[in-house]
Amino acid sequence: MAVYAIGDIQGCDEEFSQLLTRLSFSPSRDTLWLVGDLVNRGPRSLDVLRRVKALGSSAISVLGNHDLHLLALALSPTEPVKSKDTLQQVLAAPDRDELLHWLRHRPMLHHDDALGYTMVHAGLPPQWDLSLAQACARELEETLRDEHSCRELFAHMYGDQPDRWSDDLQGFERLRFITNCLTRLRFCRADGRLDLKFKGEVKDAPKHLMPWFQVPDRRSRDVRVVCGHWSALGYYDADSVLAIDTGCVWGEKLCAVRLDRFPPAPVFVPCSSSGLSVGSE
Repeated sequence: MAVYAIGDIQGCDEEFSQLLTRLSFSPSRDTLWLVGDLVNRGPRSLDVLRRVKALGSSAISVLGNHDLHLLALALSPTEPVKSKDTLQQVLAAPDRDELLHWLRHRPMLHHDDALGYTMVHAGLPPQWDLSLAQACARELEETLRDEHSCRELFAHMYGDQPDRWSDDLQGFERLRFITNCLTRLRFCRADGRLDLKFKGEVKDAPKHLMPWFQVPDRRSRDVRVVCGHWSALGYYDADSVLAIDTGCVWGEKLCAVRLDRFPPAPVFVPCSSSGLSVGSE
């Protein structure tokens, strides 16, 4: 049985299908780990959701920021449609409610002791070890899986504060911080505060910022993390991090890595879709 991690698909169903063919993926034998952002910006988000859902337990997908945005559009009357959104086909689909219910029940973090990998969409703040990360992810998952609590969350989810973890955080401030770490994080300051503004390449970052996984004394430094979210970083295998968002939706490529073999060797399928957005996340 092979276990493959695949980077941010974002509605690029044609490339996703081609990649599964390249891998000779069999749902009766193999398992997919999907790092989130199944939807948005690409042309076929509805097809991606249906394909992944149909794989059942053969596909494990964590939620990314675009997945949460889709849920917020469906459940919160205050969530604005963004100019580059390509989610209308999902929202108008006859199986919309079934797909959204399935999406709300995806995990925020997945850990496998045997493989030695932990999967999140974006990152972990330097104050969290694995145990705390798992506990925080469960808090957010429980909120998302209750429809009333989920609607309340989306009314309070957006914002960049608080920017530093404290065990004393409560309510929506606590959930907002957890959400930002697991779905938006790229850079931190040396003191462990999140910086959610800068989204570019490491070489272009302001000097006071560093990738979340390079903060000194990061408590999860012994955790092997597989993640996506950061197309400007690209494929990255260092600092106990395997980052696999290689920017398919921006005209680059979709990445898969086999996790049950060492060292991991990436497989890429180039973007072939037309009408993709151009820009950065």
